[in-house]
Amino acid sequence: MSQQTSVLYDVPGPRQRRITLISSVVAGLVVLVGAYFLIYRPLDDNGQFSMELWGPLIDPSNENFSQVWDRIGLGFKNTLIAAALAVVSSLVIGTLLAVLRIQLKSLIRRRFTGAATPVAYLLRGLSALLSAVTRVCVEVFRGLPVVITIFFVARGFPEFGLYLDNLWYLVIGLTIYNSVVIGEILRSGMEGLPGGQAEAASAIGLSPGQTTWMILLPQAFRVMLPALISQLVVVLKDTSLGFIISYEETLNIGKQIIGALSNPIQVYVVIAVLFIVVNYSLSKLAQYVQRRLARGRKTAGTPAQNPPPAALMSQAEGGGGGGL
Repeated sequence: MSQQTSVLYDVPGPRQRRITLISSVVAGLVVLVGAYFLIYRPLDDNGQFSMELWGPLIDPSNENFSQVWDRIGLGFKNTLIAAALAVVSSLVIGTLLAVLRIQLKSLIRRRFTGAATPVAYLLRGLSALLSAVTRVCVEVFRGLPVVITIFFVARGFPEFGLYLDNLWYLVIGLTIYNSVVIGEILRSGMEGLPGGQAEAASAIGLSPGQTTWMILLPQAFRVMLPALISQLVVVLKDTSLGFIISYEETLNIGKQIIGALSNPIQVYVVIAVLFIVVNYSLSKLAQYVQRRLARGRKTAGTPAQNPPPAALMSQAEGGGGGGL
């Protein structure tokens, strides 16, 4: 491993390592000094570290502590509910969209030799039309900011007589945007796989649909897992846009607490820590799942182990006896 590394770049010598260490220490001290004078001192001079502002969030004896955390807990629960519903619906619809686009692409290339010529041309034209429609929808919904999508859903559905809870407006808006993105992630993952796999599946008699569901899609999920997890983190963070439709998620309730206690920095710091913890947990979960999948692929791809020496000796003796 060290030889391969030395080929890629020059290994620093003792002098260079000392220079790097000293530079790192000096840079760290500069950052700490800058943070002290530019962040800590101004905040301290304005009384932002007083218990009057932090007490409702960190002091259980404060009269507002339990009420504040009850409200934050309600907002965080609403955030997780909206995120969970949007994640499930986005994964389902995005998977179906990716499969649909792959199937339409294969139908465009298909000749329909078993059908009459007009019917074959009609089927190919219909496939091309549906493919164009899905592509336009993907580009439109992927290009729209998710906040506009949520706003249009919340204001447009009642115009058609469809009145829902604000939770569902938020979930539908998030699903429209994220299902398109997830569908494109999975589609690119399936199209990026070696073409020989689809050819081999066709050779053993699998239909295009069976090839997509049984061969291509599982591998696309595994290959594109980091991108999928990143998009799921985006879903969780985008739930904060529910404030535009008065959905009581974490950020909206934080604004209510700030209006009552006038401590915006403290409340936003706590909310930021909550989101960081959850998103960091999701990223670690993604790394764990990726390692497990990689370990499974390595185990499945490992060739059969060489037989033990005792088995080799018995085979040699058996072969020798036969020769005599």
